Amino acid sequence: RKQRRAPADRPKEILEGALGLFVEKGFAATRLDDVAARAGLSKAAIYLYFADKTALFRDVVRQTVGANVLMVDSLIKAHRGPVAPLLPGILDFMASRVEETPMASIAKVVIAESRAFPEIGRFYLKEVIGRGIPLFEGLIARGVESGEFREVDPALTVRSLIGPMLLSVIWKTVFEPIG
Repeated sequence: RKQRRAPADRPKEILEGALGLFVEKGFAATRLDDVAARAGLSKAAIYLYFADKTALFRDVVRQTVGANVLMVDSLIKAHRGPVAPLLPGILDFMASRVEETPMASIAKVVIAESRAFPEIGRFYLKEVIGRGIPLFEGLIARGVESGEFREVDPALTVRSLIGPMLLSVIWKTVFEPIG
């Protein structure tokens, strides 16, 4: 069965297997042997595509969370006209991603394990938060400049908008499963 699959499909299969295990077990408890077994490959095959578990986790984040940041970036760049109607649509999109994708579970893994594995926390901070927050800040600044919004601090405003989403992530991944 292994030989019949296209080599081009292997990274995707590895990432899907890793995503499931990172969500189920967390970063520390996920072993590359288990990822290989779930993907139907040998552990050596994983090393053909990923240098180590951290590199694998980074690509899982890029695929599951980073793609959403890119989508928001595209929506903002393509939008012409007033900012106010765009903002609720983007927030709804992000909320739907939290509800319908593993995005919340990946955030939980980062929150739970970045103290012991600071490299995953730094990566998430740079690639997700560091790219997403400025997009929203720029949008708020555009609204202030155009006169749609009163004079506000874009950084503080964005944190006020994102805070409830972060609480939603924590609620969905920590409290709902035990409730």
